[in-house]
Amino acid sequence: MPFEPMPQDVLNGVSTDYYDAQPVGLMDRWQPMTDWADARLAAKLEPYCKVNVGRIGPRVLGRDRAGRGLSGINMASQDYLSLGSHPKLLAAAAAAARRFGVHSAGSPAQMGLTTLATSLEERIAEFLSLADATVFSTGWGAGYGAIRTLVREGDHVLIDVLANACLHEAASASGALVHRFSHCSTEAVAARLDWLRENEPFAGILVVTEGVFSMNSDMPDLAALQAICRRHDATLCVDVAHDLGVMGETGRGVIEMQGMTGQIDVVMGSFSKAFASNGGFVASNHPALKLALRYACSTHTLTNALSPVQAAVVLAALDIVESAEGAERRARLMDNSLRLRDGLTKGGFQVLGQPSAIVPVGLGRHSRARRLTADVLAHGALVNLVEHPVVARNGCRWQLQIMADHSADDIDAFVAIAEAARMQMEPYSLIEAAS
Repeated sequence: MPFEPMPQDVLNGVSTDYYDAQPVGLMDRWQPMTDWADARLAAKLEPYCKVNVGRIGPRVLGRDRAGRGLSGINMASQDYLSLGSHPKLLAAAAAAARRFGVHSAGSPAQMGLTTLATSLEERIAEFLSLADATVFSTGWGAGYGAIRTLVREGDHVLIDVLANACLHEAASASGALVHRFSHCSTEAVAARLDWLRENEPFAGILVVTEGVFSMNSDMPDLAALQAICRRHDATLCVDVAHDLGVMGETGRGVIEMQGMTGQIDVVMGSFSKAFASNGGFVASNHPALKLALRYACSTHTLTNALSPVQAAVVLAALDIVESAEGAERRARLMDNSLRLRDGLTKGGFQVLGQPSAIVPVGLGRHSRARRLTADVLAHGALVNLVEHPVVARNGCRWQLQIMADHSADDIDAFVAIAEAARMQMEPYSLIEAAS
């Protein structure tokens, strides 16, 4: 898009700048932020709330929040193995709907479970080589609920600063003392646990991390963290939302890649990335956790169970993940990730982390990131821009999400669009930096 002077607030402001705590009316406090977001939208500098008008795929049609049409190469959807429209999953969904209907109609602690849901719990536990698994209706609910069930006031939670928001919010709401440690720092965890066990030898301690971090596409040393936790009588919880099904020789994710299958204290994750469904799970070898979650976890006990249609979809996806087709899809996904990372690096972009289904691209300042994003959207590439407060101020990035069904032509065309946008933007970045 041509470079034009624009108001500084739509170029550089962030959402938290426009919340007004003064009005008595609680909803009125959000009006300044709404006005600011609408001004961004009018200037074509707001990439959020995109709407699909058809099936998810490597190329999609959609609309922006103003109803304007969008189309092109899709790097913005979470369907890593391209299973969202797989014939076997569609057939499983239809069969489940015919047999069970489409609604669970109750809490898992009451009458909301179906045999599909309990079969899925058994399959997930077997897949992870753990004793039990408990299925939730959302991945967010699984992460939040696991932490709220495990810790209370007087306990301690050590959590990676870049862990998912549901994990941070659960830790803050639990009443436990929260210690946020430097990203992927095994040393920081060891030092804090040494200090805690010296000063509070009988406190409960939960350590929380992820298999693959979506903002940076990097991975902690899970074997080292589990060993440290065992030495200090602490419990390790690992969120595998972004790697389960899509990484590792058999799809068991970073836990498999690091030789830790069946050895992590608590494993939780989401079905929405690789398994083409809403929902999530918590799994463990401890015999007490399953019923604790079933009876005493608000995001499980006090909400409806995963629907039979969703359970059937995940079971069918898991069949594929464990098959030769799943291995082939993982290989294609990784080839696409490597091709995209290599192309963007050669095109002058800062590509973060390690190869996974996520390719984070550092863009820097808000003004530059918003112009680049608007340009690629206008030229046929759909991306997600991540801004403060999710990342640091002026630490904006694209969170590109690869699919197995992206072709080499899709990848190369996206790189060409992104590189053209960067080349057009660079002179104006220098002007803004000097102003």
